[in-house]
Amino acid sequence: MTHRDFGKVAVLMGGPSAEREVSLKSGNAVLAALKRQGIAAHGIDADRSTLRLLEDGRFDRAFIALHGRWGEDGVIQGALEVLGIPYTGSGVLGSALGMDKMKTKFLWTAAGVTTPEYAVLESGTDLNKVASKLGLPVFVKPAREGSSLGVSKAKSVAELKAAWEAAAKFDDQVIAERFIDGAEITCGILGDQALPLIKIETDREFYDYEAKYLLDTTRYLCPCGLPAAQEREIQQLARRAFETLGCSGWGRVDFMLDKSGHAYVLEVNTVPGMTDHSLVPKAARQAGIDFDQLVVRILETSDVER
Repeated sequence: MTHRDFGKVAVLMGGPSAEREVSLKSGNAVLAALKRQGIAAHGIDADRSTLRLLEDGRFDRAFIALHGRWGEDGVIQGALEVLGIPYTGSGVLGSALGMDKMKTKFLWTAAGVTTPEYAVLESGTDLNKVASKLGLPVFVKPAREGSSLGVSKAKSVAELKAAWEAAAKFDDQVIAERFIDGAEITCGILGDQALPLIKIETDREFYDYEAKYLLDTTRYLCPCGLPAAQEREIQQLARRAFETLGCSGWGRVDFMLDKSGHAYVLEVNTVPGMTDHSLVPKAARQAGIDFDQLVVRILETSDVER
């Protein structure tokens, strides 16, 4: 298979975030796929020298496989804009908003996108009031972290305090979110296309870091088993949630369904994983797009005018 000349492509991976190891796996998988197709791709483990490497190396475009801070928060996107190097995925604004769960909640609530009720946790917050408002259990999350790092489920006020302290190790902004008791669903976005939904089943308390990246017992159902009309509705909601944040190119939107089948949007991932456990490649495969084709489709999002 031959493709048009994309020029010299930098695959940015690794970096200093808490998601470094996952990012290296994603980046190396992407790098191998690009090389298999004869694309002049070069892996770069991002650090403070990266911008000089990109400029001195005369790269034509960048494939961003950086997860978490530096990669999904608009920082590398802004730097690439300054250098004039086209890059994959969302722009500065969409990346920054998608990374910040608190700002995401503000915008979705204002736009009428259904998302679980939440409360901000900080020093001095009355945790008893939070528990009364949201009910127990609740999920506690760092506002600006991914891969379920720092996320825990609190079943009592005492656990809520411990969960807040654990999340605060990752970020000084922490939210508590109402627990939705039902199925977890995810929807990949590729350009203008919403990919087939995946239903996630785990034997753990919730879909945490271990279930995502380490265990082979997590089940990914694609087709997801929902009625076709309901799947289309959730795909439309995914597109709306994605676009409300100014996101573009590709990404993934995560949901919980309650017992009645009502969908609540949890978060957007603007640089989803591309590992052997990752969800966007699984959904793309169901849509007839193999991994190498997917990588090229994502690389093509670097052509988008932002």
